[in-house]
Amino acid sequence: MPLRKSPKMSGRGKKAPTKTTGAVSRSARAGLSFPVGRIHRLLRKGNYAQRVGAYLCAEILELAGNACRDNKRTRIAPRHILLAFRFQCPLCRVSVFPGCNEHCMGYLASIQPS
Repeated sequence: MPLRKSPKMSGRGKKAPTKTTGAVSRSARAGLSFPVGRIHRLLRKGNYAQRVGAYLCAEILELAGNACRDNKRTRIAPRHILLAFRFQCPLCRVSVFPGCNEHCMGYLASIQPS
């Protein structure tokens, strides 16, 4: 009796070749015409975090100073920083401070002296 070779059964069968889509650049994904990857790399290399931090600090202090002047005070208190954030909602919305929203910013009551 001749030995018959039995076909190897892997149980998976043959799969159809999958169509591989090419890599999509971040510029194409965002619909932009400038190179997002290159800008990202240059921003990482350029140590811009300190400069951006200094800019944000200057913006916040300027707004707090304005709130301080509106309340006829000469020193900036934490309350003035709160008022600066509250009245400048875009500062809160740019995710500079994650988790910061209107509900976590404290009490806004303004009692007018009589």
